[in-house]
Amino acid sequence: MNTNLETILGSLTLEEKVSLLAGKDFWETVPIPDKGVPAIKTSDGPNGARGEVFAGGTRAACFPAAVCSAATWNPEFAHQIGNALAEETQTKGATVLLAPTMCNHRHPLGGRNFESFSEDPYLTGKMAANVVNGIQEKGVAATIKHFAANEQETERLFVDEIISERALREIYMKPFEITVKEANPWAVMTAYNKVNGTHADSNTFLLKQVLRGEWGWDGLVMSDWGGTNSTAESLNAGLDLEMPGPTRWRTKDAVIKAVKDGEVSEKTITERARHVLKLIEKVGAFKNPGIPPEQSIVNPAHSKLIRDVAGQGITLLKNENSILPLRKEKVKGKKIGLFGLAKEALIHGGGSASLNAHYRITPEEGLKNTYGDDVEFKFAKGAQTYRLLPPLAKRCKDAQGSHGWRMELFKDGDTSKAWKTVDGFKESSFSPILDHEAVGKEVRLTTTFTPSAAGKHYLGCSGIGPTTVTINDKVVFEQKNNSPDPMGFMLGGNPEEEFTVPFKEGESYKVQIHTLPPVGGSEWGILAGLPGFRMGFMLEEEHDLDLLTQAKELAKEVDIAIVFTGHTPAWETEGQDQQTFNLPREGSQDALVDAVASLNRNTIVVNSTGVAVAMPWLDKIAALVQAWFPGQEAGNAIADIICGAVNPSGRLPVSFPKRIEDAPAFGNFPGEKRDNQLTVKYEEGVFVGYRHYDRVSKEKVQFPFGFGLSYTTFAFDNGEVKQTSTDAFKATVTAKNTGNIAGATVIQLYVGRKQRSSEHPVKTLAAFKKVHLDAGEEKKFEIPVALRDFAYFDEASKGWKVDRGQYEFSFGQSTAQIDSVATIDIDGGRELKL
Repeated sequence: MNTNLETILGSLTLEEKVSLLAGKDFWETVPIPDKGVPAIKTSDGPNGARGEVFAGGTRAACFPAAVCSAATWNPEFAHQIGNALAEETQTKGATVLLAPTMCNHRHPLGGRNFESFSEDPYLTGKMAANVVNGIQEKGVAATIKHFAANEQETERLFVDEIISERALREIYMKPFEITVKEANPWAVMTAYNKVNGTHADSNTFLLKQVLRGEWGWDGLVMSDWGGTNSTAESLNAGLDLEMPGPTRWRTKDAVIKAVKDGEVSEKTITERARHVLKLIEKVGAFKNPGIPPEQSIVNPAHSKLIRDVAGQGITLLKNENSILPLRKEKVKGKKIGLFGLAKEALIHGGGSASLNAHYRITPEEGLKNTYGDDVEFKFAKGAQTYRLLPPLAKRCKDAQGSHGWRMELFKDGDTSKAWKTVDGFKESSFSPILDHEAVGKEVRLTTTFTPSAAGKHYLGCSGIGPTTVTINDKVVFEQKNNSPDPMGFMLGGNPEEEFTVPFKEGESYKVQIHTLPPVGGSEWGILAGLPGFRMGFMLEEEHDLDLLTQAKELAKEVDIAIVFTGHTPAWETEGQDQQTFNLPREGSQDALVDAVASLNRNTIVVNSTGVAVAMPWLDKIAALVQAWFPGQEAGNAIADIICGAVNPSGRLPVSFPKRIEDAPAFGNFPGEKRDNQLTVKYEEGVFVGYRHYDRVSKEKVQFPFGFGLSYTTFAFDNGEVKQTSTDAFKATVTAKNTGNIAGATVIQLYVGRKQRSSEHPVKTLAAFKKVHLDAGEEKKFEIPVALRDFAYFDEASKGWKVDRGQYEFSFGQSTAQIDSVATIDIDGGRELKL
């Protein structure tokens, strides 16, 4: 810290130092203009800089989700994404990006898995470190999150995760350790959850002993939004910044009282303030203190990068009889049927990773861009895929006779006179997450609705707090209790039970929705006291339309069928874990694929999810493409793979089990609730992902970790390993493109004991290298390997170890396809200073 900063710090009163330790508002820190301290602005998130508005704000570039990026196995791409994310962040007037997300995929139903890279800590750490380096070399702070063990969304504000120290260090903290040591991120965000009984924001083991102690890191620690749970405890543990503001825990009175009572020292307050000032300095805000307005700038270089990364991340999982690629000359004059989600661009998941993209290319658009008039495309949706009925917006009039609803806020339980009234409210939903005027208020929405058709039309409703819907003053829906998942409500809506109400065509109906702030709920953090609701509506004829019969008819008449399946942001989102391993909704997508494939043997499925899903139809289809959430160029990138303009080189960063019961955390996810405390035991220990599947029958695995097909084939041979120093090895292997077109593959190097042990994984990913080879080309590649990358944590000695013995270095195309093995004696038996 320079002398000038120490001068500024020395000039601050205790009260001023305290003011720096929590946000000013939702995105900015507190300035102290008289002392020359500016505010700095933060922005979500991991696959694009959204800006300050959650929905419908300034347009921004949407990059591939982290799991898609990890599927490239290309750290250089991660570095380029970091550069581009920094540039996007600057267009939003921000200097701190709340990214990357880097928690491990523990279970396929994790709602936020897509936002993180992999089930493997080494792959995650290497990709994340490159993202961080790319962001920070542009002068923007990266914020690695969520430290630590944020692997589920169910009751994420309170859940207590019981994890052995070995599993914590080898699996869940390891990506953070790699990133801290290789990229030195300027900020770390704590998790919402508890780890072994203590919330992450006040966890001295995580923050004090390991992060700042053993790892020697000296950046800023901020809370997740609403994730501060104490005053003195979090300050003492090392949490520098409570977000967002206004503060809940770090008011001037509360902190100064804690100092006077001896619960926290003034030295600690000074140290926390120092970290805030150092971050302000690192992002250049002392020299350039202004926060410029947000801009939407479409950068062609970013668009190209998004398409390139998506093209390398999209993973080909099945290709029977080489049906793919559909080269233009091969399909000219043919009819291709597009089914399912072909008209929807599934470019990101829900929550912090969602944004208002500059544009979004649907698969249908991408294919038509590619094939032009040479192919006749026909479409049938075939399945209802919505999670919630769409809000009622059309044919509604407010009290002034204008389109929309009247919104009224009431306070103190007095509904006789509105405290605030707004006409022209767009639709039947109210989400006030940024509207602090709404805290503690009752909300009422009223409209006159004139349906376009008669019938028993469908409605669905949910609220954060108790909520009632009346039609012509008759109660048709009543929710008496709080939402079971308030954060889930905010980020996508709770599952709603649909019900029908009879309407007559052309007749006017008074529709009113009334909601109360949640009862209690002070433990909900940023959602405490916030009312909110949504009501959906769908015409009977639209809801009950037989979409599957239409799809079957189309499947019979087309030469090739491409079914697009996946999760919309409402189904795969922050705030909620997946409800089921099967594709939504209520089996409709599985039924669609099964029906189409039964009628057309040339059926290709393109699946867009951030997680593994059940595939009961897999044996019936000709090809399967895992597209993940590939960003705003989704349709173009998918078309590049389909037509063969890009030879697929994506490899799975996660294992795909056949059944959810085969997942290693099954039975211990999302935990067990007793005495109002949800607890989840990580009983699988270090045997996460392929570390588990390597020990069980291959029949339990649909697709193994590291797997992916190409339009050519590869082989590895002559793997050798030499120890070059006490802690380092040099591995070499010959890779050959055995097919007839150029392509890329990933050399995956796994290390494991020759003598198997029940206490240790069969093998662990210790190095990888993405390589490109021309048709028939054969080349020798060298891959460095460090001892620390396959060491284990010994709880007895509290240190990292590699035991003496023989080790197999396995060169593979996946965990299940090992092409070459080299065996070497390692003189271990000592603790490693990592």
